[in-house]
Amino acid sequence: MCPLNSEPTHTQKPPRLVLDTIFAFPPNRDTLGGTAYLIVGKEGNILIDCPALDVNLFNFLQSQGGIRYLFITHRSAIAQTAKLQAELSCEVVIQEQEAYLLPDIPVTTFGSELTLTPQIKVIWTPGHTPGSSCLYYSELGGVLFSGRHLLPDPNGQLLPIRTAKTFHWRRQINSLHALRQQFNETTLKYICPGANTGFLRSQRVIDNAYQKLIDIDIA
Repeated sequence: MCPLNSEPTHTQKPPRLVLDTIFAFPPNRDTLGGTAYLIVGKEGNILIDCPALDVNLFNFLQSQGGIRYLFITHRSAIAQTAKLQAELSCEVVIQEQEAYLLPDIPVTTFGSELTLTPQIKVIWTPGHTPGSSCLYYSELGGVLFSGRHLLPDPNGQLLPIRTAKTFHWRRQINSLHALRQQFNETTLKYICPGANTGFLRSQRVIDNAYQKLIDIDIA
């Protein structure tokens, strides 16, 4: 793997281990402060959204065995996907309604769901954007990478957060209800949100995730 033509960013914090086999990257200004994640797995590693690019990033990814898939949860997380794909020779996976934003690279698209490995599937959860999606990892009690579909608020409470750029609020709420029906307390233990991770403070991830999903008070 040959790093991009850039100097190492010495102030960039290294990725941190937030769960066994799962790393979180520092918030990326190119994705509006989004948090990217890496799952190190037997079937190949999966990068979820784009971390900030520098030489240290590529050295780290190389040390972990490279990347098999790069999954994009929503359009604001695309950032430098084309450079990552070219550098890592990874398969880019994105929901079909957002794929037109990556016209110059090969991508794998999906409609409602797509299974990537026996432990991992991606799920369309429209609302925040037309192609907003989550990734579910069945190991460790079940981990949902929620992108910006579900985020912690300043009190650390899990919510769908409506903004001026929200594509369709009612569809986002319907996507929340669909996740409640798809999982239960034995299949969903953690949620790793794609932004606002500073609000989690020392917790790093959202534990007791299914109950937190049920507790969201939105009609």
